[in-house]
Amino acid sequence: MSGHIRNSSEWFFGCAISALAYAFLFFINSWLTNDLVFSLGVNWIYLPAGLRLFLTLIFGLPAAIGIAIASFLISYYGEFPNDLTLCIGVGLVSGFAPYLARIFVISNVRLEPDMSNLSLQKLLICICVYAALSAGLHQWWFSTAALENTGGMNHFFVMFIGDVLGSLLLISLIKYSLDFLKKTRKTAH
Repeated sequence: MSGHIRNSSEWFFGCAISALAYAFLFFINSWLTNDLVFSLGVNWIYLPAGLRLFLTLIFGLPAAIGIAIASFLISYYGEFPNDLTLCIGVGLVSGFAPYLARIFVISNVRLEPDMSNLSLQKLLICICVYAALSAGLHQWWFSTAALENTGGMNHFFVMFIGDVLGSLLLISLIKYSLDFLKKTRKTAH
């Protein structure tokens, strides 16, 4: 697929799998890292950040939309105040920050849309660009919406660190799992 969705069923699949995977990992992350919460919406390790980036790199716009919908629902029915405007903004930032990072990296780092030339260096650039966009846009939105105890540079830095660490951990876990599967298949044959 790699960002070039050809028909509506592939588009729907990218959107649905992104929404479901993001929501699932969000709740797993909340359970695993409950003691690492800095403040509302800010965590020292945020594994779903890596998934948001990974999904938008693979599915493109459908992933951004799926993540935005899931994030809106998680925010609206979760710990955020039931403020429709606030939660719509959180959803849009959550879904479209990784998509904007994807566009920036493809345009400026010469990353192919199908990710065929993705190297460790390009992946690290992508993670840092995404984390800066996500943390910056989230903190801007929180301060614009006047959400108490959520703005400022401390929150930006913690969210940036949490997104970078979460992305590195999740992508490392995916890579090592794939390597393990390859090794297991080789020994089975």
